[in-house]
Amino acid sequence: MCGIIGYVGHRPATPVVMEGLRRLEYRGYDSAGVAWMTPGKINIARASGKLRALEEKLSRMPAITSTCAMGHTRWATHGEPAERNAHPHLSNDSSLAVVHNGIIENYRELKKFLLEKGHQFYSDTDTEVLVHLIAERRKTEPDLLRAFAAALSEAKGAYAVCLLSADHPDTVYAARMSAPLIVGLGTGENFIASDIPAFLPYTREVMFLEDGEIVRATASSCEAMSLRDLKPLPKEKHTIQWNLQDAQKDGYKHFMLKEIFEQPRVIKDGMTGRADGETGDVKIPELDNAPIPGRIHIVACGTSYHAGLWGKALIENLADIPAEAEIASEFRYKNKFLRDPGEVALFISQSGETADTLAALRIMKQRGVPTIGVCNVVGSSIAREADYTIFTQAGPEISVASTKAMTSQMICLALMALYWGKRKRTLERNRIRETLDILFSLPAALDDNLPEMRKRANELAKKYAAFRNFFYLGRGVGYPLALEGALKLKELSYIHAEGYAAGEMKHGPIALIDPEFPTFAMAFQDDLLEKVKSNIEEVVSRGGKVIVLSNGAPAAKAADAWLIPPVDGAFAAFMALPALQLFSYEVADYLGKDVDQPRNLAKSVTVE
Repeated sequence: MCGIIGYVGHRPATPVVMEGLRRLEYRGYDSAGVAWMTPGKINIARASGKLRALEEKLSRMPAITSTCAMGHTRWATHGEPAERNAHPHLSNDSSLAVVHNGIIENYRELKKFLLEKGHQFYSDTDTEVLVHLIAERRKTEPDLLRAFAAALSEAKGAYAVCLLSADHPDTVYAARMSAPLIVGLGTGENFIASDIPAFLPYTREVMFLEDGEIVRATASSCEAMSLRDLKPLPKEKHTIQWNLQDAQKDGYKHFMLKEIFEQPRVIKDGMTGRADGETGDVKIPELDNAPIPGRIHIVACGTSYHAGLWGKALIENLADIPAEAEIASEFRYKNKFLRDPGEVALFISQSGETADTLAALRIMKQRGVPTIGVCNVVGSSIAREADYTIFTQAGPEISVASTKAMTSQMICLALMALYWGKRKRTLERNRIRETLDILFSLPAALDDNLPEMRKRANELAKKYAAFRNFFYLGRGVGYPLALEGALKLKELSYIHAEGYAAGEMKHGPIALIDPEFPTFAMAFQDDLLEKVKSNIEEVVSRGGKVIVLSNGAPAAKAADAWLIPPVDGAFAAFMALPALQLFSYEVADYLGKDVDQPRNLAKSVTVE
């Protein structure tokens, strides 16, 4: 989950790399480092902590004029967040340097072998093994590219790695295996990075790398080859539709706040070209050649799993398709799988690189099950490997805590439910039109109400920020929102919070209720409202404080009622979700937490 960037071109390289690292810091911020070339020498600077520590260190150094450099921002897996474990790592003779995202699973065996060969290690990381292994292979293979490929062939696990060599001061080498890596193609310059925003100020022309590919880049050329035999590979050039403005704060205090307020546009963009309000038609051409599921497994992690759990209800109710929502890290290790006729697997991931979700997709493909990917990043692994892919079109999401991504996923799932209902003829055209009318009304309603929702969130945050525990309760479509609300509060404010199906409270958790353990309850105007009211009463009668989030008249006695605009049925979630996000945001901001970069987290979970 680390961020890497390499640059070779005509500009001073370290400012380009540092700017790229700032745009990649959401991928990890335990430590950072850069390496740059001068004639016959690789120079490095590293620092523990966030990127500003590295910036301060570089500011005390003489001006750096190198035009070839690479950098790394770390999310620790092996070794504590300390300067000795920061990347880049050097070979013992300082002729080679590497930065790496991923995990080398057999690093202990490799390290033992290298120690026996006389190599000295200075870090606790698995990554340092790579640079020593490349140096060892150079003893018998003087061609650097072949030595690089030979070393990587011995490394088991996941990696995106960049390499600099003192013998080739105008070249960046890179390779990919089960970790994201993208090439940015400029004029007189080239970039290699974990994610597109790293080089977006300079180019929108990209080349996507597949697993088992290696790249050699200079200022004027970029060659992709097979890692197995180093044969050249034809690669297609793509143009990214994002622009730099999409990846900037635009005056908002935090990226998270900006991304919450972008949700009206995200809904609109997600429906554009897929839904026609006048004709009541839904078109998803990406699925026209896909089978209609007889049964569907929805597989995801974290926030994407919560979106999938919400979508499960819609797919069952609107399309009459049995659905299961599965946590990817559990699903991939099942010993037995159902063998239902018409079985289809749907995989949701904002980045398209989530390790457990990607592994589960590959398992289902091996079983011959049709696979559908729902993701945001063009060229990501899930987007390329799924049989059918739907892009959520949310634009770049920079804040580590996901917000607009979930909304975009929910829109896709709602449209898929309508699309399959239309193809199966389980939905009449009028029902589709009525549902689309609700969806088309959401952007304007959110635009009108988000400022007031933020104001109410701020009021409640000041009242509840001192509490150290929270319950979130919901039934039906409110249950996935309870899970997501609790997750956001934990992620951002470090307050312990648990999401529960409201009916489960009486089966044990209610024992924890007291005046110091408040509850956030979803109480929507649906068939389950009376049940939710009873659950709220159970909490209130035991002295618990309750925030009731409702899209109608106050649902029950509560310390604090929070009314959101009335939207019918499951689609109340599109109003409730930003409210939950704003509450977590305001609590964290009030407590002085780092909203965009919460401790111990990274944006894209690319390791198991």
